Amino acid sequence: MLEGKIAVVTGASRGIGKAVALELAAQGAEVIINYNGSGARAEEVKREIEEKGGKAETCQCNVADFGQCLEFISGVMKDFGRIDILVNNAGITRDGLLMKMPEEDFDDVIKVNLKGTFNTIRAVSRQMIKQRSGRIINMSSVVGLCGNAGQVNYAASKAGIIGITKSAAKELAPRGITVNAIAPGFVDTEMTAVLSDKVKEEARAQIPLGKFGKPEDIAKTAAFLASEEAGYITGQVIQVDGGMAI
Repeated sequence: MLEGKIAVVTGASRGIGKAVALELAAQGAEVIINYNGSGARAEEVKREIEEKGGKAETCQCNVADFGQCLEFISGVMKDFGRIDILVNNAGITRDGLLMKMPEEDFDDVIKVNLKGTFNTIRAVSRQMIKQRSGRIINMSSVVGLCGNAGQVNYAASKAGIIGITKSAAKELAPRGITVNAIAPGFVDTEMTAVLSDKVKEEARAQIPLGKFGKPEDIAKTAAFLASEEAGYITGQVIQVDGGMAI
């Protein structure tokens, strides 16, 4: 259980981020629901948590902006006094073939997914070092491990997150801070809902378990990595993909 813990979840207004926020709150953590453009949906997540007896607050921040991240984390510290858990979930896609991909589509994905992960870890690291404790969980992807046609930008960002995870884990371990990554496969979210039936069937054919995952599958893994039971696990990439990347 995570009673008394303060958790920051980025990109928590929908999909996997929402599921993570709900799960951490259900296990007793007070959750700061970060969003960028979906304020109304973030408030809905907050209400859902509070209706179930949990505690949550919402906070707008564009994680791609270094200065905003420093202000965001500083504000959380001022209000709550500590940060025990950081889940870097915020991410975007701008899919397209390599030879036709606009430069801005590559840059935007890197800025949000990869630099955003650096920005929040950089902002929270000093406090966690002072506490001599902390759990940092970064959302990578099976695409970061295996690559995917039409997703050069997304795959690069998610592979980079693995590099950040392993490096930060080595750097922060002496202060009692663990850093791990989760690599989801295909998960039933708004991001996969837009795929054609043909693409979905082709994807399922690559998954030994024969089905897409649920956001809750990722959330349960995140909650475990945030717990005391995972205190001796760091620098790892846990694949929650139905066996897709075996």
